[in-house]
Amino acid sequence: MKIGIIEKDYGLCINNPKHFLVFSDFTVSDGIDIVENVNVVKAKDDFKSTAKKAEVFNQSQGSYIAQASESLDYFENTYGDLTIFTFMANDVVVEEFTKQLKVANSPKGFLDARINLSHIVYIDKVLSPKDLLKIFKAVTNIKAKALASMALPIHIQNILNTDDFLAVLSNIPESDGESLDINNAQYDEIDFEEIKVQIEEAIEISLEDAFKRLDLTFGILDYLVAEGILIGDLIEAGLELVDDDEVNDDLKQKMEAQILKSLTDIDVITLIVAAMRTEQDLAGDHIREINMGDDSNHYADDVLGLAVSNQIAGTKATFNFRRYCEAKPGIIYGLPPFLEDVFAGLIAGCVSKIFEE
Repeated sequence: MKIGIIEKDYGLCINNPKHFLVFSDFTVSDGIDIVENVNVVKAKDDFKSTAKKAEVFNQSQGSYIAQASESLDYFENTYGDLTIFTFMANDVVVEEFTKQLKVANSPKGFLDARINLSHIVYIDKVLSPKDLLKIFKAVTNIKAKALASMALPIHIQNILNTDDFLAVLSNIPESDGESLDINNAQYDEIDFEEIKVQIEEAIEISLEDAFKRLDLTFGILDYLVAEGILIGDLIEAGLELVDDDEVNDDLKQKMEAQILKSLTDIDVITLIVAAMRTEQDLAGDHIREINMGDDSNHYADDVLGLAVSNQIAGTKATFNFRRYCEAKPGIIYGLPPFLEDVFAGLIAGCVSKIFEE
């Protein structure tokens, strides 16, 4: 069935004069509804203001549901009987940190910033309320699983989809002019698993497309921020074991430049990310054979740290690495084992590099 799209600067309306059967978590909705119009409007997130804005789309007094949103930025993907509308509201931008490095930031700060990727899913079939609810739950789980698989920096995860919305629409059965009894109407028989697979692929594509359209990518500096590690902290830790009479502004600038240069080395980045991922799995007891609470020795963290130091400044830096591991200067002291060693390796390598030049 062909549906209509009405766009205004204050809202968007998806229209079906033959009506939708809808399950949604919209601001103005009863959960399960039979409506002519599905509205997304710029309004405060409360019933009265949202309903008032939505009435603009209902000159014919058509029934409606409505969702308040800060943004009307959306795109549409269609796959046969399935249409996915993806709405994007975003407060985060990627800024240049150096010529080679970028960082995600927000003028609102990461306490107040939000990234909301919301969906309206239309299935061009006559579905029962039970099937509609099953699909709504499936979409919710698919979105959560797909976003988790992206392994985004934790401060980005914390602001992602804290206020997203979802509606699943289908057609309603033909009626003879009398009021529709949705409990006893005739519905299409569907292969739920087949539809679920189709929706899963479509939602994953829509999320990937949304990040591309928003130009949101995340790099090594974002993952350092997620761990609470700042470049200034690394500079201080690196210079803590240098003789005081050698530490000056020029040396600090050289140290900063070398750290930033090292963080553009693909091998250094790979080793740091490997340490971060390993730390997350081990700290969460995700690997059955490994118990981080026992007293057994393990050397994988040393291997990663040594590899980082060697990649930056060669064999000399590997000797320096041991000094930093034992002393644990500055921020290194407070890091968990794998991060402790890779960042000890980073600053050991950088210190060795600037003193050999």
